[in-house]
Amino acid sequence: MCGIAGFFYKNGASEVPLGTRLSDMATVLGSRGLDSTGMALYGDLPADHLALRVHLDSASGDTEARLAEIRERVGEVATVASAQYSGNIARIELEGIADTGDLEHMTSITHAVESAGVELFSIGNAMEIVKDVGPASELAVYDVGAFSGTHGIAHTRLATESRVDICYSHPFWARPFPDIAVVHNGQLTNDNKMRRSFQRRGYEFLTTNDSEVIAVFIADRLRAGASLEEALTDSIEVLDGTFTYLVATRKGIGFAKDRFSTKPLIIAEDEGFVAMASEEVALAPVMTATTKVHEPTARTVRTWHR
Repeated sequence: MCGIAGFFYKNGASEVPLGTRLSDMATVLGSRGLDSTGMALYGDLPADHLALRVHLDSASGDTEARLAEIRERVGEVATVASAQYSGNIARIELEGIADTGDLEHMTSITHAVESAGVELFSIGNAMEIVKDVGPASELAVYDVGAFSGTHGIAHTRLATESRVDICYSHPFWARPFPDIAVVHNGQLTNDNKMRRSFQRRGYEFLTTNDSEVIAVFIADRLRAGASLEEALTDSIEVLDGTFTYLVATRKGIGFAKDRFSTKPLIIAEDEGFVAMASEEVALAPVMTATTKVHEPTARTVRTWHR
């Protein structure tokens, strides 16, 4: 079943932190799945910095030693500004990155991290993915509620066809593209075919989850020169199955619904924000007398930009 949510501050960050908004929405949407919860949070780092979020299982040994190993390996391909961890996720910040669009460099960073036997969840100048097994309350250890940013997406998962595991939790990063993530409610039937096609072109995947294919599809279309709205529109024809998904980039947020409108999404919008969720009850705390609420129909695509 799964629950998806998104929040976008039209005028930038607000006095209510983005992380608090998404945490509250994810808590309500826990009724749609408690196997895992995750968020892709978008803020602002200096232009030449990157934030990496790495799965560092706290139960698997000497965490400090493993973090030191990762830092050393990453240091061979980039300059590490800081590295720390909480719970099961390490945050490594790099500096001196001249071109965040250099996919070869992003891939070399990915390989450096994962050569230490860990999984890289995200790379971004704006984006940081935080996720873990269990309900939204499990993310409190990462202090996500205090994250102040412009927009983000969240997911609560009911595992239906892949294992309950932090790596299979949403959001999914469109590796190796920085700052692009997807959350998805639904099921694709042609994801294996698409994955093999992308792999032949050199793309890599962390999991066999169908949602990771959506993220790479959108990123690949953006790389080819499509706008976010064009990429979302293309996906309705290319993706087979049932889906409603949200995508976030450094510049904005958007959604697409399949040809049958089988998966719900409710939109609440006013002059200051846009909020999206699988159930209207998750939007109730932000709605006022001026908020417009509607449910998009089949084949609907919409985007908002900073």
